[in-house]
Amino acid sequence: MRGIRNRVRAHYSEAIEQHGPTPLGVDWPNVASQHLRFLQLLKLCDFDRPFSLNDFGCGYGALLDYLALRHRGAVVTYNGIDLSPPMISAARRRWAKRPRTTFVVASRCANTADYAVASGVFNVRLGQPLETWEAYVEQILRDLCDHSRIGFAVNFLLPHDDATVERELYRTPRSRWIRFCREELGCVVKSLSGYGLREFTLLVRRKSSQVL
Repeated sequence: MRGIRNRVRAHYSEAIEQHGPTPLGVDWPNVASQHLRFLQLLKLCDFDRPFSLNDFGCGYGALLDYLALRHRGAVVTYNGIDLSPPMISAARRRWAKRPRTTFVVASRCANTADYAVASGVFNVRLGQPLETWEAYVEQILRDLCDHSRIGFAVNFLLPHDDATVERELYRTPRSRWIRFCREELGCVVKSLSGYGLREFTLLVRRKSSQVL
Protein backbone atom coordinates (compact mmCIF):
# COMPACT_ATOMS: atom_id res chain seq x y z
CA MET A 1 0.00 0.00 0.00
CA ARG A 2 2.98 2.32 0.36
CA GLY A 3 3.05 3.00 -3.38
CA ILE A 4 -0.62 4.01 -3.39
CA ARG A 5 -0.16 6.28 -0.39
CA ASN A 6 2.82 7.95 -2.06
CA ARG A 7 0.83 8.66 -5.22
CA VAL A 8 -2.15 9.98 -3.25
CA ARG A 9 0.16 12.15 -1.14
CA ALA A 10 1.81 13.59 -4.24
CA HIS A 11 -1.53 14.23 -5.97
CA TYR A 12 -3.06 16.21 -3.13
CA SER A 13 0.14 18.03 -2.24
CA GLU A 14 0.33 19.25 -5.83
CA ALA A 15 -3.37 20.23 -5.77
CA ILE A 16 -3.11 22.45 -2.71
CA GLU A 17 0.14 23.98 -3.89
CA GLN A 18 -1.58 24.89 -7.15
CA HIS A 19 -4.97 26.05 -5.82
CA GLY A 20 -4.31 26.87 -2.16
CA PRO A 21 -6.70 26.04 0.73
CA THR A 22 -9.82 26.07 -1.45
CA PRO A 23 -12.26 23.37 -2.64
CA LEU A 24 -10.19 22.99 -5.83
CA GLY A 25 -7.18 22.31 -3.62
CA VAL A 26 -8.87 19.10 -2.46
CA ASP A 27 -10.49 18.18 -5.82
CA TRP A 28 -13.97 19.57 -5.07
CA PRO A 29 -15.55 22.00 -7.56
CA ASN A 30 -17.02 24.47 -5.05
CA VAL A 31 -17.99 25.12 -1.45
CA ALA A 32 -21.66 24.25 -2.03
CA SER A 33 -20.95 20.65 -3.07
CA GLN A 34 -18.35 20.33 -0.32
CA HIS A 35 -20.85 21.41 2.34
CA LEU A 36 -23.57 19.17 0.91
CA ARG A 37 -21.27 16.20 1.48
CA PHE A 38 -20.47 17.34 5.02
CA LEU A 39 -24.18 17.59 5.75
CA GLN A 40 -24.68 13.91 4.87
CA LEU A 41 -21.59 12.66 6.72
CA LEU A 42 -22.43 14.50 9.93
CA LYS A 43 -25.92 12.99 10.12
CA LEU A 44 -24.10 10.26 12.03
CA CYS A 45 -23.25 12.60 14.92
CA ASP A 46 -25.30 13.62 17.96
CA PHE A 47 -24.80 17.37 18.27
CA ASP A 48 -26.78 17.57 21.50
CA ARG A 49 -23.73 16.46 23.49
CA PRO A 50 -19.97 16.98 23.24
CA PHE A 51 -18.09 14.46 21.08
CA SER A 52 -14.71 13.77 19.52
CA LEU A 53 -14.22 13.41 15.77
CA ASN A 54 -11.49 11.99 13.54
CA ASP A 55 -11.53 13.66 10.10
CA PHE A 56 -9.53 11.29 7.89
CA GLY A 57 -8.27 13.00 4.74
CA CYS A 58 -8.97 16.33 6.40
CA GLY A 59 -7.15 18.44 3.81
CA TYR A 60 -6.91 22.05 4.98
CA GLY A 61 -9.68 21.53 7.56
CA ALA A 62 -12.70 22.57 5.48
CA LEU A 63 -15.01 20.54 7.73
CA LEU A 64 -14.25 23.00 10.53
CA ASP A 65 -15.60 25.83 8.34
CA TYR A 66 -18.83 23.88 8.02
CA LEU A 67 -19.02 23.18 11.76
CA ALA A 68 -18.49 26.87 12.51
CA LEU A 69 -21.25 27.79 10.08
CA ARG A 70 -23.88 25.15 10.87
CA HIS A 71 -23.04 23.97 14.40
CA ARG A 72 -21.48 27.00 16.04
CA GLY A 73 -22.45 26.01 19.58
CA ALA A 74 -21.36 22.37 19.32
CA VAL A 75 -18.49 21.14 21.46
CA VAL A 76 -16.38 19.01 19.11
CA THR A 77 -12.87 17.77 19.84
CA TYR A 78 -11.42 17.56 16.35
CA ASN A 79 -8.53 15.42 15.08
CA GLY A 80 -7.50 16.01 11.46
CA ILE A 81 -5.48 13.32 9.67
CA ASP A 82 -4.01 13.64 6.18
CA LEU A 83 -1.23 12.06 4.08
CA SER A 84 -0.10 15.39 2.66
CA PRO A 85 2.27 17.57 4.69
CA PRO A 86 1.28 20.75 2.75
CA MET A 87 -2.38 20.05 3.59
CA ILE A 88 -1.62 19.69 7.28
CA SER A 89 0.57 22.81 7.25
CA ALA A 90 -2.28 24.82 5.72
CA ALA A 91 -4.76 23.39 8.23
CA ARG A 92 -2.55 24.26 11.20
CA ARG A 93 -2.17 27.84 9.97
CA ARG A 94 -5.92 28.26 9.44
CA TRP A 95 -7.03 26.71 12.74
CA ALA A 96 -4.17 27.53 15.13
CA LYS A 97 -6.53 29.36 17.51
CA ARG A 98 -9.34 26.77 17.59
CA PRO A 99 -9.43 24.90 20.91
CA ARG A 100 -9.56 21.09 21.07
CA THR A 101 -8.04 20.81 17.58
CA THR A 102 -5.07 18.78 16.34
CA PHE A 103 -3.69 17.92 12.92
CA VAL A 104 -1.28 15.12 12.07
CA VAL A 105 0.40 13.80 8.93
CA ALA A 106 -0.46 10.09 8.91
CA SER A 107 -2.00 7.24 6.92
CA ARG A 108 -4.07 5.99 9.86
CA CYS A 109 -6.08 7.51 12.68
CA ALA A 110 -3.75 8.48 15.50
CA ASN A 111 -6.35 8.29 18.29
CA THR A 112 -9.73 6.74 18.99
CA ALA A 113 -12.66 9.16 18.82
CA ASP A 114 -16.43 8.91 19.15
CA TYR A 115 -16.91 9.32 15.40
CA ALA A 116 -14.84 9.40 12.21
CA VAL A 117 -15.59 10.84 8.78
CA ALA A 118 -13.80 10.57 5.44
CA SER A 119 -15.01 12.77 2.60
CA GLY A 120 -13.89 11.95 -0.93
CA VAL A 121 -10.81 9.98 0.02
CA PHE A 122 -11.82 6.96 -2.09
CA ASN A 123 -12.70 8.79 -5.30
CA VAL A 124 -9.34 9.45 -6.97
CA ARG A 125 -7.64 6.10 -7.64
CA LEU A 126 -5.06 7.54 -10.03
CA GLY A 127 -5.14 4.62 -12.48
CA GLN A 128 -4.54 1.95 -9.83
CA PRO A 129 -5.88 -1.55 -10.64
CA LEU A 130 -9.37 -2.05 -9.22
CA GLU A 131 -8.40 -4.87 -6.86
CA THR A 132 -5.46 -2.92 -5.48
CA TRP A 133 -7.55 0.19 -4.89
CA GLU A 134 -10.34 -1.75 -3.19
CA ALA A 135 -7.81 -3.40 -0.87
CA TYR A 136 -6.62 0.11 0.01
CA VAL A 137 -10.22 1.19 0.71
CA GLU A 138 -10.78 -1.87 2.92
CA GLN A 139 -7.69 -1.05 4.94
CA ILE A 140 -8.91 2.50 5.60
CA LEU A 141 -12.43 1.34 6.52
CA ARG A 142 -11.03 -1.14 9.02
CA ASP A 143 -8.91 1.59 10.57
CA LEU A 144 -11.86 3.99 10.81
CA CYS A 145 -13.92 1.29 12.50
CA ASP A 146 -11.13 0.34 14.90
CA HIS A 147 -10.69 3.98 15.98
CA SER A 148 -14.39 4.90 16.35
CA ARG A 149 -16.31 4.29 19.57
CA ILE A 150 -19.72 4.91 17.99
CA GLY A 151 -19.28 4.84 14.22
CA PHE A 152 -17.95 6.40 11.05
CA ALA A 153 -19.25 7.93 7.82
CA VAL A 154 -17.78 7.80 4.30
CA ASN A 155 -18.84 8.60 0.76
CA PHE A 156 -18.29 7.03 -2.66
CA LEU A 157 -19.01 7.97 -6.29
CA LEU A 158 -21.82 6.02 -7.98
CA PRO A 159 -21.28 4.47 -11.43
CA HIS A 160 -22.64 6.20 -14.52
CA ASP A 161 -25.47 4.34 -16.26
CA ASP A 162 -23.90 4.21 -19.70
CA ALA A 163 -20.46 5.80 -19.52
CA THR A 164 -17.01 4.26 -19.67
CA VAL A 165 -15.38 3.79 -16.28
CA GLU A 166 -12.68 6.41 -15.72
CA ARG A 167 -9.31 4.95 -14.74
CA GLU A 168 -8.51 7.99 -12.63
CA LEU A 169 -11.70 7.75 -10.55
CA TYR A 170 -13.25 5.03 -8.42
CA ARG A 171 -16.99 4.46 -8.81
CA THR A 172 -18.82 1.62 -7.13
CA PRO A 173 -22.28 0.18 -6.47
CA ARG A 174 -23.54 0.71 -2.93
CA SER A 175 -23.95 -3.01 -2.29
CA ARG A 176 -20.19 -3.63 -2.44
CA TRP A 177 -19.39 -1.52 0.62
CA ILE A 178 -22.62 -1.99 2.52
CA ARG A 179 -21.90 -5.71 2.49
CA PHE A 180 -18.28 -5.19 3.57
CA CYS A 181 -19.22 -2.98 6.52
CA ARG A 182 -21.95 -5.36 7.63
CA GLU A 183 -20.22 -8.69 7.10
CA GLU A 184 -16.54 -7.88 7.58
CA LEU A 185 -16.76 -5.11 10.14
CA GLY A 186 -19.91 -6.33 11.88
CA CYS A 187 -21.58 -2.92 11.81
CA VAL A 188 -25.05 -1.47 11.23
CA VAL A 189 -25.17 0.50 7.97
CA LYS A 190 -27.46 3.19 6.60
CA SER A 191 -27.05 4.38 3.01
CA LEU A 192 -27.89 7.93 1.90
CA SER A 193 -28.30 9.00 -1.74
CA GLY A 194 -30.49 11.23 -3.88
CA TYR A 195 -29.12 14.45 -2.39
CA GLY A 196 -28.18 16.00 -5.71
CA LEU A 197 -24.77 14.43 -6.35
CA ARG A 198 -23.92 11.19 -8.17
CA GLU A 199 -22.63 9.50 -5.05
CA PHE A 200 -23.77 7.88 -1.83
CA THR A 201 -22.86 8.21 1.83
CA LEU A 202 -22.64 5.36 4.31
CA LEU A 203 -23.38 5.96 7.99
CA VAL A 204 -21.74 3.02 9.74
CA ARG A 205 -22.38 2.38 13.41
CA ARG A 206 -20.84 -0.19 15.68
CA LYS A 207 -23.42 -2.68 16.97
CA SER A 208 -22.49 -1.85 20.54
CA SER A 209 -23.81 1.71 19.99
CA GLN A 210 -27.32 2.95 19.37
CA VAL A 211 -28.87 1.48 16.19
CA LEU A 212 -29.29 3.91 13.27
